[in-house]
Amino acid sequence: MTTFVTGPVRVSVPATSANLGPGFDSLGLALDLRDELTAEVLASGLEIEVEGAGAADVPRDETHLVVRAMRAAFAEMGAQPSGLRLSCRNVVPHARGLGSSSAAIVGGVSLARALVAGGTLLLDDDAVFRLAARLEGHPDNVAPAFYGGFVISGREADVFYAVRSSVDPRVSAVVLVPPSPVSTAVARGLLPAEVPHADAAADAGRTALLVAALAGQPEHLHLATRDYLHQEYRRPAMPESLALVDALRVDGVPALVSGAGPTVLAFADGDRVATAALLARCPDGWAAHHLAVDADGVRVG
Repeated sequence: MTTFVTGPVRVSVPATSANLGPGFDSLGLALDLRDELTAEVLASGLEIEVEGAGAADVPRDETHLVVRAMRAAFAEMGAQPSGLRLSCRNVVPHARGLGSSSAAIVGGVSLARALVAGGTLLLDDDAVFRLAARLEGHPDNVAPAFYGGFVISGREADVFYAVRSSVDPRVSAVVLVPPSPVSTAVARGLLPAEVPHADAAADAGRTALLVAALAGQPEHLHLATRDYLHQEYRRPAMPESLALVDALRVDGVPALVSGAGPTVLAFADGDRVATAALLARCPDGWAAHHLAVDADGVRVG
């Protein structure tokens, strides 16, 4: 018989940036900006409190993404509590290309596992990742949200995989977040069904170079972050973001659109003056953050 732990459990989940330029749907990086979630089992009912990003928009019922992820994880473990209380303190901006939905999914699955006595025996880490990837539909954000760091991920047939790769300690990220969102569905809808073979080959080469650049040769990040597959097609949905990327890259900055956008991410290499200059390039009305690479992924407790 399944039993639940007494009292609340807490998790925090990092923001993530997917694609990183050429690594479309395959590369993701965890960033030190965290949503915090708390949950406990009740005798009955569903209580949801939300503060911070998205608080005015997210539902307070079973359709809440964290609750849906929790229910899916409970079902995997054969344990469905009669009632739940959930509290979310959201810091990751919604619909800005920083992995807010992946943070919700990874947070929900991790909360559910922590609420079940012996949950790690019923749902190990690989199973948590695979469930989160199924719920999200692709692994490039959930992989770094769960495992932390820089992760190469994908899908082979019906099996999701994720492999961590090293990041040079000098590397950090400046993210410039515009005030208006762009939905992932809209951004994906702008992509063509086919691309030229030469563009695919160029992106493959840049992706391989990016893995090496992040691992210990950040001087190659500018060349390595050049994308041919998706960013230009998405310009109509985020013209200001792509204009900023263009301007930064002309100045030699390794800049790109984070995930499906519209946030702009620029890699920094430890030079404080250069990092300060990047932060100063933030347009009026946008938010700027200098973020370390998060090595931990989801934290429980």
